Amino acid sequence: ARGALRPERSGLRRDLHFFLLCFGIAVLALYVPHEAPLVRAGLVFALLLIYFVYVMLTLRVSAKLVADGHGTQAHKPMLLCRAGLPDTMPVIAVQLAAGFLLLIAGAKGFVHAIHAASELFGISPLILSLLAIPVATELPEKVNSILWARRGKDTLAFGNITGAMVFQGSLLPAMGIALTPWRWNLTIVTGVLITLAAALWVALIARRGTIQVRDLFVNGALYFGYLLLVLVVESH
Repeated sequence: ARGALRPERSGLRRDLHFFLLCFGIAVLALYVPHEAPLVRAGLVFALLLIYFVYVMLTLRVSAKLVADGHGTQAHKPMLLCRAGLPDTMPVIAVQLAAGFLLLIAGAKGFVHAIHAASELFGISPLILSLLAIPVATELPEKVNSILWARRGKDTLAFGNITGAMVFQGSLLPAMGIALTPWRWNLTIVTGVLITLAAALWVALIARRGTIQVRDLFVNGALYFGYLLLVLVVESH
């Protein structure tokens, strides 16, 4: 039907359940004091272990999904192959490693740019991050999901988003708990509650098997509502 998306339901629900589990642990860690390092270390280990299990489960079912037509193929060879190198596993590994290093370098530069811009314009780094980072980092990636959805690859379109959610809800909090104070404040707790509401809403509508595009406007409204709330709180 027009305006309806039909991602493979079991994978979507698996991603959402793993995200909610990891995100719940990350929220719990906000209230664990630094005077309990063993507890914090245990939570970090739990997040890493859960993500490992998630990756193994995803790899196990990926072959069947590809066979059922949920996969896709690149329309052009890799950049290194276009430069004359063979399409072999070592070349793939080299390009993957190079891309990963460039991603780290770009992320570091972007963080420094956010801090510099916040000082230049006299804006809180938190507010600037909330406004700029989703557009600069997530929106271009989500264009892939839009293109896949237009081609009928709804499973890929949603997997691109929910897979990133599991990564961002497990490995990134694990690093944050281990390397930063990881304490709660009103802005963080509000963001946590809204994120949980958005994820639970998608999990609820995913039970039907068919997701109407209009249903996802609820998530958009939650995000923009959070932005407005943060702007009001920070301005006072």
